[in-house]
Order: sequence, then C-alpha cells, then structure tokens
Amino acid sequence: MLLISGLSGAGKSTVLHSLEDAGFFCTDNLPLEMLQEWMISMHGRKQPAAVCLDTRSGFTAHAIKAAIEDVHAPEAWQLLFVEAEDSALQRRFSTIRRRHPFHAGDDLMDSIQQEREALMPIRAMADLVLDSSRLTPYELAERVDLFWRQPGQMQSRLSCTIISFSYKNGLPANADIVFDMRFLPNPHYEEGLAELTGRDAGVISFLQSHPEVEQAEVHIRQWITFIWPHLRKERKQYFTLAFGCSGGRHRSVYMAESLARWVQQQGLAIAPTIQHRELGIVQQGSTEQQHTGVEL
Repeated sequence: MLLISGLSGAGKSTVLHSLEDAGFFCTDNLPLEMLQEWMISMHGRKQPAAVCLDTRSGFTAHAIKAAIEDVHAPEAWQLLFVEAEDSALQRRFSTIRRRHPFHAGDDLMDSIQQEREALMPIRAMADLVLDSSRLTPYELAERVDLFWRQPGQMQSRLSCTIISFSYKNGLPANADIVFDMRFLPNPHYEEGLAELTGRDAGVISFLQSHPEVEQAEVHIRQWITFIWPHLRKERKQYFTLAFGCSGGRHRSVYMAESLARWVQQQGLAIAPTIQHRELGIVQQGSTEQQHTGVEL
C-alpha cells in the first residue's frame, strides 16, 4: 500500500496513473477523516492500493502527518514524496495556466515556496523522495515502478493485438505498425489454394517453400525485438501490429499467425490477440492447430 504526497505540479498525477496501469486501486485527494476507513477497505480488497494526500483538501501538513501516524500497522504502507525545483514548477504552471492550489496571493513563486515549506514534515516521513525536475513522465513512472516493485517481480507486459487485413478494404484504424505482405508469392493463383486461408496446411506449405517468406519473418522479428524495449520504456500499454495483403486471406493471415506464436514464445506478451479481419475471426493467443478461434 502506497501513500503519495508532494508538491503541486511535481507529478503526483503521473505517479497515480502509472500505478493504475500496474493494477493499483488509486484514490486521489482523499479527505483525511476517511483515511482510516480507506485503509480498512483496501485491506479487505486484497489489492495493491495507493492514495494521494496533499494540501488541496485544505488540511495542513501537520494534520496530514498526524493522520498518517494514526493509521494502524505503518509497516503495511510506504510513503512516496514527489517534488521538483522551483524553476520546473514555475514553468509547468505557466504552461498549463492553472492557479496554484496552495494559493498565497497573486505571486506564483510565493505559493510554491509556502507549499514547499508547509510540506516539509511530510517530506521528512517519506520512504523515497523523487525529484521530477529533469524527468520525463515516462522516466518518472519508471522510477515509481522501481520503488514499489518487489525484487524478482515481473514487469507488466504490453497488451498485443496482431491483425491480418485486405488493402482493398482499407487500413486498420488502430494499427501502430503495418507490414505490406503483397511482395510475397501469392497462393491465390495456385491450384486448389484460392479458397483456403493462411491457416490451412496447403497454404502454409506453399509459403514455407519460398525462402523469401522465411527471410521476411526473420527481418520482422528483428525489428520487433529492437523496438519492444523502447515501447516498454515509453510506457506503452497497447500495441497493434497489422499485416496486409491483397485479399486478406493468405499471406497476411499466415504472417499474423506466425508472428503471434513467436511473440508468445518470446514472452513479449502472454497471449496476443489475433484478429483476421477479412475472415471474421478473433482468437486469444496463438495455436498450432488450424481453424480455431471465435467467429464474430
């Protein structure tokens, strides 16, 4: 269980959003008189939880400190304090053009300084103080992950969707990356294969008999291997990869199935979702068996 506090504009909302993405039940700006009840409720949920306590509620830092100290079993929670340099806070408030919640008159720097001084008792209690002055939102979120995550605990994985489609029906609107498979040999013109799909043994054998198909798979896997850690670094939660061909039945379907198996084997995604748009098929996770899936 995490308690979050800190200076206005320092990044507490970014911290809470990253914790929500990690599966925490997050509460922002909780009234102090509800803290004890909130703690009891969160223990009953048996779910990771985080609550943000700061001066927006009108309580003084000493009142917040007293409320935290009154909570039973302090070993069950950790306190994270987020701050930033005066110049960074001034720049952020000037950019968003919002009034500082710790209003001390018309001067922004006076408000920043007074809030900083007022929150010193909370800062002194913190298990970790994070200075966000020179951090991007993604870097701040990564620091938060390192703070709460237990040693050896797996980082959450991207939700991955792999789509096959036909160019004649347009590009998938939600695709992050699109690969055009129309340069590969087309099974449509082979006797007995036109009515089959890239999930059928005949089409699979035909495509695998051409070395350029395997070469294309190798290059695509290399590209995915390269970009995947960068996607994680950018805190991306959803990633959609699309393969297109002329009819959306053979080459794109084969490549979508093949890459989904590889992604799952590499542990990049636990069970990537496969969507064969033109076949009207969606399946969760790859499979070695053909003609499986849920008909739309």
